[in-house]
Amino acid sequence: MAQPEYLRIAADLRRRIAPGGEFGPGDQIPTIPELCAEYGDVSPTTIRNALRLLTNEGLIEARARAGTRVRPRPPIHRMAADRYRSTPGAKSTPYTRDQGIGWSEYRLDKRFEKVQADPELAALFECEVGERLLARHFVFYDNDQPTQMSTSYVRWSDVADTPVADPINEPWPGGTRAQMASLGIRVTQVRESFTTAMPTDLEAATLRIGSGVPVLRYTRRHVADTGRVVEVAHPIVRRGDTTIVDFVIDLDE
Repeated sequence: MAQPEYLRIAADLRRRIAPGGEFGPGDQIPTIPELCAEYGDVSPTTIRNALRLLTNEGLIEARARAGTRVRPRPPIHRMAADRYRSTPGAKSTPYTRDQGIGWSEYRLDKRFEKVQADPELAALFECEVGERLLARHFVFYDNDQPTQMSTSYVRWSDVADTPVADPINEPWPGGTRAQMASLGIRVTQVRESFTTAMPTDLEAATLRIGSGVPVLRYTRRHVADTGRVVEVAHPIVRRGDTTIVDFVIDLDE
């Protein structure tokens, strides 16, 4: 079966806006009439379908009175296995270390609410269904660019009437591990599990990505030295095409 014309055109435009191609980040691509002529007098609808596909992939964007332009390519960020190790007194978090940014470049949107553990959260916390939790909804910004979103849950019995329960104290230098330490809880283990998927409408809008850009979703659990799970972030969401997760596995000889 022959490939639909709009897919052929989208593939060629994708090649032309790839790194080292004809169009660079911020460049305006030809207008619809110009593209119709370039590709052999195809219909405007065919061109629009091709451009819509590239828009969904996050490669181009239409701007009012500025035409359709190549979107800036976001940098690749590596998530290292040791990012939860903190330096005492340093103004940083695992997120700022992932991004390679300073404290002044970091911004956090936050919303807190009390919830009860549903069966899924109860299984992650290894607690009873209905246990009271504090849900902390975050959007993380690197120089005003949203790059991560998450909902982090902590046990209400641990944080009630403490600075950890007050959103005014976010972002907290040192992150969750430092928060738990302030409560006398020593975190000795972090457990993570990763999946990939296409973004929900909310994820695409929040992270400002096309609906065709995959996301990396992962669940994180902070575990105290007693073996008790004291925090669950479920899920943490990042754009998947610019995130690399690094692991180092030391094997005994």
